[in-house]
Amino acid sequence: MDNAQQKALNALEQYTLLSKSATSPRAAADLITQATSNPNTYVFAELLQTPNIQSLRTAAPEYSRFFTLLEIFSWGTWAEYTSSPELPQLSEPQSLKLRQLSLLSLSSSHATLTYPYLLSALDLPNTRALEDLVISNIYAGLITAKLDTLAQCVDVSSVSPLRDLKPNSVPQLIAILEDWNGRCAGVLSEIEGQVGEIRSKAAERRRREHEQEAMFDKALNDEITKDSRNKLAGKRGAGDGENSGGIEPDRGEAMDLDEAFGRGGQRNAKRGGRFGGFSGLGKRLGG
Repeated sequence: MDNAQQKALNALEQYTLLSKSATSPRAAADLITQATSNPNTYVFAELLQTPNIQSLRTAAPEYSRFFTLLEIFSWGTWAEYTSSPELPQLSEPQSLKLRQLSLLSLSSSHATLTYPYLLSALDLPNTRALEDLVISNIYAGLITAKLDTLAQCVDVSSVSPLRDLKPNSVPQLIAILEDWNGRCAGVLSEIEGQVGEIRSKAAERRRREHEQEAMFDKALNDEITKDSRNKLAGKRGAGDGENSGGIEPDRGEAMDLDEAFGRGGQRNAKRGGRFGGFSGLGKRLGG
């Protein structure tokens, strides 16, 4: 129960208690006038069900019409009141109250209400009077709405549960709720289908991503293996080159040996010369 509804019930409570002492038709009719004139009363079902008020139903026409008036304040509209000329004349506070309640009922069934439609339904003289009525409903907590003066409409976003249920309206209300429940179930089913589709697409996207990552890792590993093999082959080639170059010292050694042999030959030649001297000496001696 919201604050507006609790406030309305509290305002009606005093009239419900006073109805116990309103034993005459005149007193009961006066109590109805007081209750419907109070600026804080918006629900009247409890007062309507009290015995002394119920007795007006079978009272003389001058009093029974007050009972009909209270029914209109409970669940009726301004149009219903104006269509029954036998009903009591309303005071200014009562007229404001019934128009406020009528606007509340219209807002419950329409999210957007045009100025021309409201001017006709509420029997208001001009746009200024209509805007004042809408503002009074907003400040009273009956509706949450915005005035669109450019588009000439009233955009309603929420309404308070401050209208009494009309007799025999429960089956119709149940039918409305069942229809609403069916539409909600349909929307929920559609949402679940969309969620399932989104999840399926997400799973497929993850699968493709994993495949791409696996392909990338494989290509990277292959490239690393190929590079490692190339480096290993390069090292082996470098090793062979070093072994080939190692022959050079052997050649160098051979050259050193040749030089040594050359120098040795010279030495031998020198020695031979000396021996040759002896040889010559022998010849001379022999000679």
